[in-house]
Amino acid sequence: MAEPLRSVVARAGCQCPVPDSCGMSDDAYGPRATQPHTPPQPHARPRVRLRTVRDTDLEVFFEQEQDPEATRRSRFPARPRDRFMTHWTTRILGDPTVLVRTVDVDGTPAGSIVAWWEKDADTGEDRRFIGYWLGRPHWGRGIGTEALALFLREERTRPLHADPFTGNTASVRLLERHGFRRTGTLRHGEDVHDLLVLDVPDVSDVPEVSDGTPPQA
Repeated sequence: MAEPLRSVVARAGCQCPVPDSCGMSDDAYGPRATQPHTPPQPHARPRVRLRTVRDTDLEVFFEQEQDPEATRRSRFPARPRDRFMTHWTTRILGDPTVLVRTVDVDGTPAGSIVAWWEKDADTGEDRRFIGYWLGRPHWGRGIGTEALALFLREERTRPLHADPFTGNTASVRLLERHGFRRTGTLRHGEDVHDLLVLDVPDVSDVPEVSDGTPPQA
């Protein structure tokens, strides 16, 4: 693929279910001793699943790529709409060797995960790469961790490579938690990216993909 998706994962902002956890003083809510204690309510765990990509997902993916903070973390530049749509319809959805899934969170498209073949410029060797992109509202909630685990059960090719931007330490850690190991670095333009490899196949059973689509080899 000429323009592979690069990895992007970011930290969540502070979530403050209890006022004191944001550093508010007694003056804002009265003395603590006179306030009844209300324990924080647990957040419902998001339901994460992978499904086939729908045409309507592409508009969501395009808007996610326009987020300047996401492009800063990934070092993957946002593309104009026509170029983005052409790339997705021809080089991703139109390529039978590409495995791509929408990350669905509680019925909402949250991002995408893609695996593709890329030829090494020095050796001519074909290598399988993985990339993922999540919209900012879904950062820091454990969604990337769960989605990547699901995808690695379906994408069986090993070795499997990833090349997040070196400064994107959260993405590097996420990959390492799933068994990827750093083997070196490579450059995309002026930026240095870590090269990580997953060698050991997942021996668990491959689940059926949502929407009734059978898993791809």
